[in-house]
Amino acid sequence: MSIRFCDDRGPHGFSWVVDEPATRTSHALAADGRVWLVDPVRHEPALERAHGLGQPVAVLQLLDRHNRDCAAVAEELGVPHLVTPDALPGTPFETRTLRDAARWRETALWWGAERTLVVAEALGTNRFFRSGRDAIGVHLLLRLRPPREALEGFEPEHLLVGHGEGLHGADTPDAMRTALAHSRTGLARIVARIPALVLDARRRRR
Repeated sequence: MSIRFCDDRGPHGFSWVVDEPATRTSHALAADGRVWLVDPVRHEPALERAHGLGQPVAVLQLLDRHNRDCAAVAEELGVPHLVTPDALPGTPFETRTLRDAARWRETALWWGAERTLVVAEALGTNRFFRSGRDAIGVHLLLRLRPPREALEGFEPEHLLVGHGEGLHGADTPDAMRTALAHSRTGLARIVARIPALVLDARRRRR
């Protein structure tokens, strides 16, 4: 399994992504000598780097089915494993429920001081999410009812996602709003591309 670092945010954290069709991405968020690991895929160099930013204090799983290595990493580090938390008191983060259904509970994380928004599944930047040249897209199963209201009011400079590299800079809020506003118009293009994407993913696994 090939893994590389991405989204380097200096003393505030970094991300790491698995080089695979799903491009599973994990994050380390650091503040005040503490580190939170978000939806981690276990990668020893990433854990070592996280320790360099501070003391790991929790593993945050932002999507109920994003088990990945969350439980194992939390046990290894001796920290709590928090699944789709409703609140994170004593941290710099605000939580926002994006979806609360029987098979899909997802919580977004907002770090206001750093203008950083973390979205595990509703938004993504890999080719399974994007319908065209857009930098970011809405998950296929949410395109008819995207979480516009839940994400309203956020103006992120850094948007970190669970699938693909993050989006950074002054254009990030507009890119997010565009993806949410036009999610339905891109649905047909995404559906038409599914067979080719699946075939390509199978080839890459060989």
